[in-house]
Amino acid sequence: MRKTFLLASLIISGFLLVSMASPLGTVSTTNTATTALASGDTLTWKLLAQIKYLKKPSKDYPEGVMFPVINPTLKAKNAKPILMSGFIIPIDNKTYALSKNVFASCFFCGQAGPETIMGIKFKNPGMKLKTDQYVTLQGNFRYNDADVDDWIYHIENAVIVSK
Repeated sequence: MRKTFLLASLIISGFLLVSMASPLGTVSTTNTATTALASGDTLTWKLLAQIKYLKKPSKDYPEGVMFPVINPTLKAKNAKPILMSGFIIPIDNKTYALSKNVFASCFFCGQAGPETIMGIKFKNPGMKLKTDQYVTLQGNFRYNDADVDDWIYHIENAVIVSK
């Protein structure tokens, strides 16, 4: 009886240690991030900076406004899964953007251009993030070259794969 109790205790302890060493969900997130990295779907701020602008009139700006001209490499990644790292910038109490720079040097402060920030639409909204928190996001890339009142770059269905 005592040997049975000892054997059962060892088996249960083993299961507990294994489950604590690799929590459910962590393995798949890491594998997904590694797979995406290996497949070359990681975007860089250097690639996003390869952008030109063309002055054109618009309905709201008849005198003309600078529209982005997206490079072919980024056009090919539109609506495809990507990884992107950067700093979290709160837009309001529910919305965040991903920035190349920390808040003190971000696009809003005049320290950089609009190509240094991406709008984020999280797969599971409502999470609370800290200003200047450095994260790696995985989601679907989308560019905008038509609406001058919106971000040029977006990451949709985003999930945090690394903090």
